[in-house]
Amino acid sequence: MKDSSRKRNEFTRRQFIQTSALAGAALLSPWSLPRSIAADAPAATRTATDQVTLGNTGIKLSRLGFGLGSNNGRTQLACGKDAFVDLVHYAYDQGITYLDTAESYVTYGVIADAIKGLPREKLYIQSKMERPSADALAAIDRHRKVFNTDYVDSLLVHCQTSGLWTDTWKQTMDAFNEAKSRKWIRAMGVSCHTLPALRASVASDWTEVHLVRVNPQGAYLDAEAERDNWRAIGGNVTPVLEQIKATKAKGRGVIGMKICGNGTFRDPADREKSIRFAMAQKEIDAVVIGFKSRAEIDEAIATTNRVLKEV
Repeated sequence: MKDSSRKRNEFTRRQFIQTSALAGAALLSPWSLPRSIAADAPAATRTATDQVTLGNTGIKLSRLGFGLGSNNGRTQLACGKDAFVDLVHYAYDQGITYLDTAESYVTYGVIADAIKGLPREKLYIQSKMERPSADALAAIDRHRKVFNTDYVDSLLVHCQTSGLWTDTWKQTMDAFNEAKSRKWIRAMGVSCHTLPALRASVASDWTEVHLVRVNPQGAYLDAEAERDNWRAIGGNVTPVLEQIKATKAKGRGVIGMKICGNGTFRDPADREKSIRFAMAQKEIDAVVIGFKSRAEIDEAIATTNRVLKEV
């Protein structure tokens, strides 16, 4: 009788401790707090290296990406392949998992070396096709083979200027669909370099990812006429933002580029102004900036982190 009584008492005490612990945890949970108190809890601080979701694709990438195409990538490779590989790994160590390249960039052929040793599943690699292809599936497959990887996270139709680009690229776009079904690419989209091309990309149901030129200084923005497409300053960002809002309303992924005015923003204040502007646009999921040094990476991360606390 004494043994059974002692066991019963121990079981009762154990139940009490467990029940008390659960009750305490519930009291500490924000879900158990009155709505007015829970609402006062500080929101998580956003950072440059957060993993954000690209539209409705479900794909994650760092908010800040590493553009590998400054001066068609010659800027990134100016110090040699080893230095380039080191810079990619340094960016990754800081939390930048998004790498952006294209067939026309000289960095394209050394991506395999640059990502060697990095966990592929944690990277977001975006590449671009330069022109329609008679054998589009083989052209798409070449990206995987050059990168020595099973898939490309997003593949874009590159640098479109015509409002009729979806007609010109129709056969290749169908091949993109097939490549996605084969899991060679995870998402597909376009980078535009005029407003007519941007409008066409927004109107098309095919597009999943938009790489859009955006900065408040109006440098190298999409314009109505192709001849105004590369104005170093003075472009109008308002119609670009209108298209960004329209595409986001359709659930597409939006990535901002030319954040540093194609590398022309020499003053840190200009770079901060542009980053602040981009981070204030809730429709923009991520941005990409071309870096050539560790110091530039550090500055961009620090500036973005500071701005995100304020916008």
